[in-house]
Amino acid sequence: MTDAPKTTFADLGLSPDILKSIEQKGFKHPSPIQAGVIPLLLTGNKDIIGQAQTGTGKTAAFALPLLERLDASEKTTQAIILAPTRELAIQVAKEIGSFGVKNSPTVTVVYGGNPMRKEIDALRKSPQIVVGTPGRMQHHIRNKKLRLDKIRYFVLDEADEMLNFGFREEIEEILKMTPPKRRVLLFSATMPRSIMSIVNNYMGDHDLVKVAAKEMTNTNITQKYYCVKNKDKFETLCRIMEDEEHFYAIVFCRTKSDTSHVATQLSAKHLRAEAIHGDVDQHEREKILNRFKAGKTNILVATDVAARGIDVSALNFVINYTLPENYEIYTHRIGRTGRAGNKGTAITFVNGSEVGRLRYFEKNLKVQMQKGTLPSPAEIIKKKKLHLVERIEHIVNNENITALRSMAKELLEEGTAEEIIASLLKDAYAKDFEINEYQVIHEDKSRSGGGAYNGRNRGRGWGRHNSSGFRHRKGGGGFGGRRGGGRPPKGGRTRPNKV
Repeated sequence: MTDAPKTTFADLGLSPDILKSIEQKGFKHPSPIQAGVIPLLLTGNKDIIGQAQTGTGKTAAFALPLLERLDASEKTTQAIILAPTRELAIQVAKEIGSFGVKNSPTVTVVYGGNPMRKEIDALRKSPQIVVGTPGRMQHHIRNKKLRLDKIRYFVLDEADEMLNFGFREEIEEILKMTPPKRRVLLFSATMPRSIMSIVNNYMGDHDLVKVAAKEMTNTNITQKYYCVKNKDKFETLCRIMEDEEHFYAIVFCRTKSDTSHVATQLSAKHLRAEAIHGDVDQHEREKILNRFKAGKTNILVATDVAARGIDVSALNFVINYTLPENYEIYTHRIGRTGRAGNKGTAITFVNGSEVGRLRYFEKNLKVQMQKGTLPSPAEIIKKKKLHLVERIEHIVNNENITALRSMAKELLEEGTAEEIIASLLKDAYAKDFEINEYQVIHEDKSRSGGGAYNGRNRGRGWGRHNSSGFRHRKGGGGFGGRRGGGRPPKGGRTRPNKV
């Protein structure tokens, strides 16, 4: 018995030029989502929903037909593609460009933190395709730098992630400004109620291409560890949060006092963090969990017992602030991320004396954890600056600042706009942008007892966590960009205000 021949890209109705480009990239057979979407987008007129996990080739599924169907001779923007993060927007734009052939439609990418003048100059050339994050796209539309009257295709890439990150308002506003006859192409790994609401309100008759999710155990979860001294754990946690664009996490601590202390430290930095442990009564516990599930709190600091029953599919981080008692508890903790086809990251902090126990976990779980490398202070500061620009853009585009305009005018009488903004930044963020304020965190190379963990040394080194030894940057406040502050989320916002 012979296997049925596999579908080829030529079977999907693509032009010879595009097929040649695909061949040059080394692709021979389309993925299931590509085989399902490409013919519908090339020959049909309905809206399309593509449901498949990340990494299944969704970008090419809509990019290849768009390159075929858009008119490169017409100097108007005919397709916009929304992505949840700047990294994904850049990646999508690059992939579309990589398939381009002679006289292909042009592509421009816009995202928060990118030089505004550079983007405006590119938009003046009327690219046929604009890829971007919702907030920056919205900014250009409101300032009439990006026109939507000729839009034929509206693509939502990673739609569930965009809604998890709180972009519903921006998405709906942009959708409302597009022509009624445009086709909506929605791609998502999952189809929660929030997405079905967009489908029902903004999409017409549509085709559904659904690729069954593969059963995954830990393949969805990236497991890392950081070997640091107990006194450096809090600063390490802050660095990790500052380096991430979206941080929606449970931070596990061993004791009630550690849980309360870490949550208090995070709150002091204006981060949306709360603690649950055995001393929190049931009524208050339910309120805290409801806020966390709604995204109004994006960091939950918890003990193992208090965290039982928490199920949040959008959770993208689990932090083992203290190493759990055994690998079964470790497995249960990290299993709270990487759900419903989403990617997750599990991070474990260990000191030198705990490395042996960590290796024991790896051996029994048949995994090898990555050794994490903290970003440098210079890298953190660079990201903070980008995040601040994005946050300001979001406020300008979405929040009512009328009551503050008179004060702004008064302040502008005290100096130039540049001097006033610089003074406000200094007042608000103190020394948050000064590289010398970041402490050096060294790997903890001390070893207690040495060797691998075994039954005889179970518990060695326990009880040594110094919950009062946290060190962090001087100055109050901290940066509110990605990981705290801002208005309460709507529709399950899992990140602070951003573009």
